[in-house]
Amino acid sequence: MLFRSYVLTTTSANPGNMASMAVASLFLPFLPLLAGQILLNNFLSDIPAIGVADDNVDPELVDRPRRWDMGFIRRFMIEFGALSSLFDMLTFGLLLGVFGASAELFRTGWFVESLLTELVVALVVRTRRRFYRSRPGRVLLVTTLALVPTAFLVPFLPGATLLGFVPMPIDLMVALVFITAGYVAATEWLKDSFYRRAD
Repeated sequence: MLFRSYVLTTTSANPGNMASMAVASLFLPFLPLLAGQILLNNFLSDIPAIGVADDNVDPELVDRPRRWDMGFIRRFMIEFGALSSLFDMLTFGLLLGVFGASAELFRTGWFVESLLTELVVALVVRTRRRFYRSRPGRVLLVTTLALVPTAFLVPFLPGATLLGFVPMPIDLMVALVFITAGYVAATEWLKDSFYRRAD
């Protein structure tokens, strides 16, 4: 069940991010993210995945043997990936339409939003319950809680400019918090709907 949890977490975010990158590349006159930014995002978002190995599993998920269902995983990937991409698009609209972001600010803002949503979605999709009613393992929880503020600090760290980051205004950071909170709420709603249809 732990491996399944990792697969669902990964497939809920990565396909959406890839689709968002492809769409953004069609209308932006610059690369949406630089290679170093993508690698850093993947590295940081994978740190909590170490905690999946000792994560707590809800009793109802281990009450009987379960088979791998590739159709289930495919549907999960498509629906949750589309939701992730939708919130990326909202972020793009915010960055370009509200903040008139330069290439550097756009990349910084999307890096932070992408990292935040990848971190929090792991806590949501690891359980069929409401995420706050299922206690995650200590490593998963601690690393996630540590990396959330780190996401906002990265653009302000010494050497951040070498990776193409720029400091973000406070109002943009607040807006990204609201987008992430909206993503959590939407993922919880979709999770309820998805499992009702799957049962």
